[in-house]
Amino acid sequence: MAPARSSRLPRLLALVLAAGAAPAAAGTAFAAESFPPRVSAVYRITFAGIDIGSFNFQSTLSGQGYTLQSSAELSALLGAFKWKGNSRSTGTVTEQAPKPAAYSFDYRSNSKEGHVKMAFNAAGVSFFNAVPPQDPHPMLVPLKEQHLKDVLDPLSAVMALTRAQGANPCGRRLAIFDGKQRFDLQMSFRRQQKIAEARPTGQPGFAFVCHVRYVPLAGYKPNNETKEMAANSGIEIALRPVPSANLVVPYQVTIPTTMGTAVLTAQRIEIQTQNKGQIALVH
Repeated sequence: MAPARSSRLPRLLALVLAAGAAPAAAGTAFAAESFPPRVSAVYRITFAGIDIGSFNFQSTLSGQGYTLQSSAELSALLGAFKWKGNSRSTGTVTEQAPKPAAYSFDYRSNSKEGHVKMAFNAAGVSFFNAVPPQDPHPMLVPLKEQHLKDVLDPLSAVMALTRAQGANPCGRRLAIFDGKQRFDLQMSFRRQQKIAEARPTGQPGFAFVCHVRYVPLAGYKPNNETKEMAANSGIEIALRPVPSANLVVPYQVTIPTTMGTAVLTAQRIEIQTQNKGQIALVH
């Protein structure tokens, strides 16, 4: 796996994991009292069957406000390529969807480092800054004002863990702006998958496997890499229902590439329910 290829993985995994916890379909109640006060999750990342890193996520709800934090770490080629990233998002929960207020993302690799900062108002993104900035290029599809309206940052999308309307959670489309690119993630049902637990919890032992399609809209270059990602029909996310907590949680993300398949799998998800109960999903 070449460093150039492995450097794509943080972005790919973050994009699809965000889809896995997308807002509920229209008509589904979306209120703070339906959310667990605390959720933490640990995921293992493999590439071509080799363990290359981890992804951690935590959400905390206090009243109508939420705080989200994530950290990811990748190491490949016997340490020749290393990447670390940390994200944080804050906002409030409304009846329609989570409303982000601020988002930050900091990353560092062997060859470069940078950060993204965003602020939101009622309409959408009110401020954003990326360091280093997007390279000027004649092929770059420009961002316009409409691209920044009614969007979620990647972590606020993960916040939107809720029951989807209907029997399966796959039929949805998510609008995301990550500080550089504006894109949609279109999800559709593909199949069901059994899940083996290391410790029985009484929760359903299956997941809904959704096909995820990446739809770039602005802030990207229409090069071969973007075209390959948009045409990739093998990107999947398995969503596990947890009725006792009124959640659908991402269990596994699969991203095939020309160099091998990246897989993110939940190792442990801990949920504190509204009645102070504890649910630990160990896989």
